[in-house]
Amino acid sequence: MKKYGFGVDIGGTTCKIGLFETTGQIIDKWEIPTDKAEEGKNILPNIAASLKTKMAEEGITKDDVEGIGVGIPGPVRCDGSVSVCVNLGWKNVHVPKELEDMMEGIKVMAGNDANVAALGEMWQGGGKGHEDVVMVTLGTGVGGGIIVGGKMVAGSNGAGGEIGHITVNPHDSIACNCGRKGCLEQYASATGITRLAKERLASEHASSPLDTAAEISAKTVFDAYKEGDKTAEEIVEKFGRILGRALSNIACVVDPEIFVIGGGVSKAGETLIDVVKKYYREAAFAPCEDTRFALASLGNDAGMYGCVKLILGE
Repeated sequence: MKKYGFGVDIGGTTCKIGLFETTGQIIDKWEIPTDKAEEGKNILPNIAASLKTKMAEEGITKDDVEGIGVGIPGPVRCDGSVSVCVNLGWKNVHVPKELEDMMEGIKVMAGNDANVAALGEMWQGGGKGHEDVVMVTLGTGVGGGIIVGGKMVAGSNGAGGEIGHITVNPHDSIACNCGRKGCLEQYASATGITRLAKERLASEHASSPLDTAAEISAKTVFDAYKEGDKTAEEIVEKFGRILGRALSNIACVVDPEIFVIGGGVSKAGETLIDVVKKYYREAAFAPCEDTRFALASLGNDAGMYGCVKLILGE
């Protein structure tokens, strides 16, 4: 095993890049803008230029580098190719082949950003010590990553782990961003929790701090819940019931050792874990009742860690 590896987490605004020792120790991290002009044709060349600059600064040669892992915000095939990535403007981009050519043959592997984040949390984060992990990211949307036997589940179309688009309410009249209706993302994301709160507050007047809040958000809901507000309790319990039941269904398919919860909503901490776990256990298939729950611990760096783990071998 060579000494160094690079993790590159491509986002719609910036590319987060990390230089790691292959033991899992991060040495340095930085960001470059994601240039989406002209169907994103400059994204990989810009990454290659940044990597070469860092290697020159650190006196690292290509013979010192085990490889470069790349996380992509969209479906990625098993060979690392991307048919379409709307967030980057890409169409038919073979990431490993193109970036390897730019990096003089250094090995490159690519995966979906949520899946590699799950891999990172399994390797050095909240799921460390486990090989069967489901990561749930609760942010503006709901993302997911599934690790079985230490390996990412990408699926034939690269859409494995898209748990935010499990249907939890087939009678919903509002469309999700994906175009379908009643997705988990519409209830368990930060925007979903805000929706639940506004619907509850509009249904009947209740004396709640949320009535006078300058802004309704997942944070204000959980803050009110922690202070004992009954209206916030109803909202949080509904959120927990929907997410807990959805995770119980996932457990019937992949039977993870642990669910790792990340994303901005997870800042609610153990309060969130407790309410989700309660409803999960009520609905879970008996052999899966005692699945562990933990908070993600790598934050925005999880994708970079997972990219490095990808090139080390899942």
